Amino acid sequence: MDGIPGEQKIKFYQKGTYTVGNRLINVKQRSVQASMDRSNSLTSGHRACQGCGEALGARYVIDAAMRATGNQLIAVNATGCLEVFTTPYPETSWQIPWLHSLFGNAAAVATGVAAAMRVKGRQQVRAIAQGGDGGTMDIGFGCLSGMFERNDDVLYICYDNEAYMNTGVQRSSATPATARTATTPAIGSDPGNQFGSGKNLPLIAMAHYIPYVATASVAALHDLEAKVTKAMSIRGARYLHIHVPCPLGWGSDPSATIQIARLAIKCGLFPLFEAENGTITGTMAIRSQVPVTEYLKPQKRFAHLFRGGEDNQRKLAAIQALADANIKRFDLIRKESQR
Repeated sequence: MDGIPGEQKIKFYQKGTYTVGNRLINVKQRSVQASMDRSNSLTSGHRACQGCGEALGARYVIDAAMRATGNQLIAVNATGCLEVFTTPYPETSWQIPWLHSLFGNAAAVATGVAAAMRVKGRQQVRAIAQGGDGGTMDIGFGCLSGMFERNDDVLYICYDNEAYMNTGVQRSSATPATARTATTPAIGSDPGNQFGSGKNLPLIAMAHYIPYVATASVAALHDLEAKVTKAMSIRGARYLHIHVPCPLGWGSDPSATIQIARLAIKCGLFPLFEAENGTITGTMAIRSQVPVTEYLKPQKRFAHLFRGGEDNQRKLAAIQALADANIKRFDLIRKESQR
């Protein structure tokens, strides 16, 4: 498959740094985050945990969307971590028009915002909705499907940290197999979340044949910003699914958030792709594949898999098989990616 348009051409290893701002390269090649005129729509003062992937993801997304729309943006936020840590009453870290919805109706509220702007003749003001995996894939699934089916002019963003983190790290339909959560404890004969559960919402979104669907990660900033920019250039229903590690719920080092997100991509468990009208149009190739164990080991939610025993070895092999299937399905390892 062809690469994703806007994919970062200069690799981090070519300039010897992982700095998110990319200030060592030409101004035109830098990310939005490296620009002095970025909107800072999610500004300082919020109360996210150290190393919060969702805080990073939201900042990256909103700043890119603001640039793409000329600052003509209204955001609707489902109940969840992002809402709670950015708006402790009576304070807010948002510097854009921002609405708090219920846990499950962000897509419907954003649809109403878009309709209101259309009726008022202000179609240049764009609407986005955002929520976590629980509010998106579980509680808000019906409203989201309705938004897709009607092709409402909304970009919906799911910040996927793979559990209900705000309410105590309970399992969601995005929780991976074998992961320890408060409701899938690492005890008994079959510890952690069971295999065969959950759903793949990007693929479900594609099945609605909406104009644009993409996956992204906080570890691939240029790719994420390019996808947000492209999504805001399209009218109709759009869906962006972003992988955002949670140090608290995953039991990982807060300083390792970006590295862990990068390992999820490199092992194949979180493929980066985009699709238009139900057809995949681009994928980001894996340059140097790593085994899934490199991704799982830094996370305490998978610690029980590394205590030895044939059963754990079978489970690790099964997870590796899931990654290998993704690599094959999305054509993630190509000859040119090995150069």
